[in-house]
Amino acid sequence: MAGESSTRRPLFGSTVSTAFPVRFEDVSNIREVPDHQEVLVDPARDKSLIFELLDLKGEVEDGGSVLWFLRNVTNEQDAGDNLVILHSGTIEVIGLRSGEALAVAGTAIGKLAVSKGRQGREAHNIVRLYLANIRLKNAATDVVITAYEPLLIK
Repeated sequence: MAGESSTRRPLFGSTVSTAFPVRFEDVSNIREVPDHQEVLVDPARDKSLIFELLDLKGEVEDGGSVLWFLRNVTNEQDAGDNLVILHSGTIEVIGLRSGEALAVAGTAIGKLAVSKGRQGREAHNIVRLYLANIRLKNAATDVVITAYEPLLIK
């Protein structure tokens, strides 16, 4: 993405904003997207970015939360083989601390065998999934950011 033309885009009703390459399109212009999600796609490269604001999963420990969300995505997509390639561990995000409430973050990279749309399980496209989880305990919110990069499309 370095060197690409980008534009600032509002997320969640302009509550926050960030910059993305111009090639990413807002999926809400094509279909309905739930209020707790923002979804962007690059149709030419078959890549996608998903931002989710979820209720804090209090029963999940901070150190394992990003892997919990990775497994959750794998289960939701009925993914076949999955492999955690890299797990960052968990760090405290000082800039998001509010009083005594900690904000922590973790990242993981996985490789999944998934089917797209109505392809059926036999398609088994191979995608790399990049997942970040920011836990905003003072807001009782798990922010989950997921990016998909196709490795093999059948």
